[in-house]
Amino acid sequence: MTTAPPAPAALCERAAQLDADDPLTYLRERFLLPPGVVYLDGNSLGPLPAAVPPVLSDVVTRQWGTDLIGSWNANGWWQAPLRVGDAIGALIGAAPGQTVAGDSTSVQLFTALDAAAALRPDRPLLVTDPEHFPTDRYLADAVARRRDLEVRRVPPAALADFLAAEGHRVAVVSYSPVDFRTGELYDMRALTEAAHEAGALALWDLCHAAGALPLDVDTLGVDLAVGCGYKFLSGGPGAPAFLYVARRHHAELETPLPGWTGHADPFGMGGDYTPAPGIARARIGTPPILSLLALEAALTAFDGVDLTQVRTKSLSLTGFFLRCTQELLIPEGFTTVTPADPDRRGSQVTLRHPHAHGLTVALARRGVIADMRAPDLVRFGVNALYTTHQDLLKAALFLRDIAHEATYDPTPPAVGPVT
Repeated sequence: MTTAPPAPAALCERAAQLDADDPLTYLRERFLLPPGVVYLDGNSLGPLPAAVPPVLSDVVTRQWGTDLIGSWNANGWWQAPLRVGDAIGALIGAAPGQTVAGDSTSVQLFTALDAAAALRPDRPLLVTDPEHFPTDRYLADAVARRRDLEVRRVPPAALADFLAAEGHRVAVVSYSPVDFRTGELYDMRALTEAAHEAGALALWDLCHAAGALPLDVDTLGVDLAVGCGYKFLSGGPGAPAFLYVARRHHAELETPLPGWTGHADPFGMGGDYTPAPGIARARIGTPPILSLLALEAALTAFDGVDLTQVRTKSLSLTGFFLRCTQELLIPEGFTTVTPADPDRRGSQVTLRHPHAHGLTVALARRGVIADMRAPDLVRFGVNALYTTHQDLLKAALFLRDIAHEATYDPTPPAVGPVT
């Protein structure tokens, strides 16, 4: 075993200077980050915002404990799905009244896919990305079976050519702006316009983008979008997801799960379903108040924040980490997967190494939390609200040392079902 070389002075000085010049540094105080931990897995589960514990305490002890069922009116529980939806809408560039929060990402995605297909009833094709997150692919298949459609798996780079040949048959194109494994960022505007030119609808899964970069769904003409509340929005494990539907589709929107809270008169208890006006018709069941209000509190971390600045810092962070990779990690057998081009990069950096799992476990023992995706990808998620350049340098140095000294188990034993 040889001793790893020291940290390059130029990288240390650059990290310190970038952090000193950071106009968003004050936002780190809005999160309760464990001391001594470098957290680079917020693209899977965001850390705890400082605003959440006191709100949850109030919701449990006063609103539920004292005000009881009266809280549906007195504390605004009934309106929470639309209120929280509008708060998320502001972060994705949606005007009020087009976004609803509640239910899981899978439920919202199924709702969106099925409703989009219903808006194009004479078109038999549903297009999705072959590299989409598994749930997106599974639900596309489920909706296709339900509506007698055919799923075509088309990479975003191949969409234009596919639509030139088959566009007149496509009902909906369902993509994510950020590849969850590689961190590659796709051109939402170009892909949305291509779908529209073919007469199809554009549906976007924003799970790895909402809160990380400006999205402007209204300006881009997005038809429908979904996203989770627990990644960059830091709403907590299993936080409610959101559904956006452009206002132009509200009058004809038919959801596959017509729950009672989406009824025009939910407490009338009528025998037939009459959808509520606007996005409220996309409500399904009784809202999960504890998690929904935790998400609402978490969103206050974005108060007064310009997402353009968030994106600028995110690119600075990932760009710096790519430089660290080039100087420190490429010589140790790592390769970069995330594009170097800033215009094609989301808010993560993914590296490839045959011992990705073992290295991630070893990093965690040193206080650096990243994650891996089988078989050989190590992902480092950055959130400009709390990640620093010095965090990333520390992660790169530890990873270099672990790889250089081979102080890791290439096939670590499983500690549970989650990797």
